[in-house]
Amino acid sequence: MIATIYKEFQGPISITRVNDPNPTEFGVVIKVEASGLCLSDWHGWMGHDPDIVLPHVPGHELAGTIMSVGKKVKNWRAGQRVTVPFVGGCGSCTYCLEGNQQVCDFQFQPGFTAWGSFAEYVAIDYADINLVELPADMSFLEAAGLGCRFITAYRGVREQGKLTSDQIIAVHGCGGVGLSAIQIAKGIGAKVIAIDINEQKCKLAKDMGADFTINATTTDVVQAVKELSGGGVHVSIDALGHSITCLNSIMGLRKRGKHIQIGLMTESHATPSIPMSLVVANELELLGSHGMQAHKYGEMFNFIDKAGINLGNMITETISLEEVPVHLPKMHENSSSGITVVNSF
Repeated sequence: MIATIYKEFQGPISITRVNDPNPTEFGVVIKVEASGLCLSDWHGWMGHDPDIVLPHVPGHELAGTIMSVGKKVKNWRAGQRVTVPFVGGCGSCTYCLEGNQQVCDFQFQPGFTAWGSFAEYVAIDYADINLVELPADMSFLEAAGLGCRFITAYRGVREQGKLTSDQIIAVHGCGGVGLSAIQIAKGIGAKVIAIDINEQKCKLAKDMGADFTINATTTDVVQAVKELSGGGVHVSIDALGHSITCLNSIMGLRKRGKHIQIGLMTESHATPSIPMSLVVANELELLGSHGMQAHKYGEMFNFIDKAGINLGNMITETISLEEVPVHLPKMHENSSSGITVVNSF
């Protein structure tokens, strides 16, 4: 098959032929129809993820068609249209048995613990508990944006943040995760304050339903958030993963508010300075959100339908597999709005 591969961190990325994957006895092989290009792929290429073993094929936001099935797979067959969370559970550890596959002790992550979906085919292990069948009216292109950004935002807003319709939420960073969080929050009926340093992204956030937008390059973010929310927001999300956005998110909370850390924090941002005296005095909650379990997708699909969310609105660019080596190294400096998806293999 044709695949995108790199042999050293921060090194050249090439398109080459590699052996077709075979399913494990509990796994499947999927023909990739669409795969989102995500900042997490850039983090992997940079060497920020200790699970990656070189040489490596990246890609983790995928949708496609099952081509072959392992002999011990019970629930799936060739020809089904599927997607998969970027974190898959083993099915037998303590956390999987609790229903929390997103923090599995032995998690399977295409594009990180195993070769990923920037290829014609990808092997997915533990298929019975990790695969999700796509609704008939959902395209592969739309589904590709679910695997990392939308599901993480969905769980962050609804499960971790427990946002309700009478509350106000701030979203720091209007990339794919942030735009997803905005649409989810509006689907709940909450008021949304969106913050970014890019005016184009602020505009897209407004188009997605944000009630207010703040350009962080020209405005004191914390002061503006407090003014717009009447003293602080109930829930705030750092969708970027930066020491400044993390701090601004916490500082903009009302008493007993919740900060949700979704953006991955690495290198100099890995251990941000946290105002713990404020956390204690105001009884703030600091929570993480790491993907979402496959068994929660049905609930999410129902929410998407009920809220009238158009997943396609977030997809602003489609590229071919051959273009990945050009785009991936530049993800950290990407100022464009929305999600880029590979849909030509």
